[in-house]
Amino acid sequence: MKVIQVLPDLNGGGVEKGTLEVAQALVEAGHESVVVSAGGSMVERLLSLGSRHVCWDLGRKSLATLRHIWAVRKWLRQEKADILHLRSRMPAWIMWLAWRGLPLNERPRLVTTVHGLYSVSWYSAIMCKGERVIAVSDTVQRYIADNYPATDLNKVVRIFRGVDHDEFPYGLLPEGQWLDAWYEQYPHTKGRVILTLPGRLTRLKGHHDFIELMASLKQAGLNVCGLIVGGEDDKRKSYADELYVKVKDAGLEGDIFFTGARSDIRHIYAISNVVFSLSSKPESFGRTVLESLRIGTATVGYDHGGVGEILTALFPAGLVAKGDIGECALRTQQIVKEKLKPENASLFTRKEMLERTLALYCDLLKPANRKQI
Repeated sequence: MKVIQVLPDLNGGGVEKGTLEVAQALVEAGHESVVVSAGGSMVERLLSLGSRHVCWDLGRKSLATLRHIWAVRKWLRQEKADILHLRSRMPAWIMWLAWRGLPLNERPRLVTTVHGLYSVSWYSAIMCKGERVIAVSDTVQRYIADNYPATDLNKVVRIFRGVDHDEFPYGLLPEGQWLDAWYEQYPHTKGRVILTLPGRLTRLKGHHDFIELMASLKQAGLNVCGLIVGGEDDKRKSYADELYVKVKDAGLEGDIFFTGARSDIRHIYAISNVVFSLSSKPESFGRTVLESLRIGTATVGYDHGGVGEILTALFPAGLVAKGDIGECALRTQQIVKEKLKPENASLFTRKEMLERTLALYCDLLKPANRKQI
């Protein structure tokens, strides 16, 4: 079969990574994979995996983007794809409007994935218009049912995101060369309890809570250092500056380190005593939580959204009530003192995610499921 996946760009992130993983699985299974995006740093990797990339900027939130509908419709007719998989709202609107204008017998089967807990609106409703709608967690499945009651829930399929065991192996020990380079760059982390908060510097990720947690643990006498691992958001430079000032005012400049974006995040998980997820709003899934648990690192997170689901299944000792810094501090101290760690479980695997996604494609192509929406 021939599958077209559509998203705004390929510049990194969970949606983009999942797109490449599905593309690779399609090629390895002997299918044809096409990805439509505005391009980005991951295109080269996509091409090396055997997929084709079509550069089309459909993610710009502007009325001018609507001009692409007729060209996209012509292109879809030429491509004769079997599956059209939409992963983001603005590109989904362009593709859906183009797709609806095709004759019934020329339309590819339509799949959408609800990757986030989007603001509830007519604009976001496009992600529920697929002939199959993939929900990436139970949280997302409930979000669809609660906020888009017109959606036929029989077409909603929950497929958890997954992490590759080879990429995040349980019990990973960083090599000596990596450790030497790390301690040369961050000598103040050596011999201390390392606490890590991954995530870009955006307000929802809970950085203020993490700084308060660090202050509380330091006051309690724990020899901690904190790592905030994530790049600055170009549009939110003022927020990053706000965090730097807060760390300085709290007297934690020698205790909290901003590493920026890192490509060696799995090694940072491995040297961490505890990893945190303190998002103020529920996450649709919580990939960083799963990654750190896969490595075998204790992880503490607020008990809501996909993060709550993952911790409940893999490390319930890490669950804390949202916003309760005191409970978070006590739980951290307990984990460090008792050296608690998650077990090596086989839930939320990339292999299962890919198998179920490709099976969904194949099922949709069966003659019995050829009813158009």
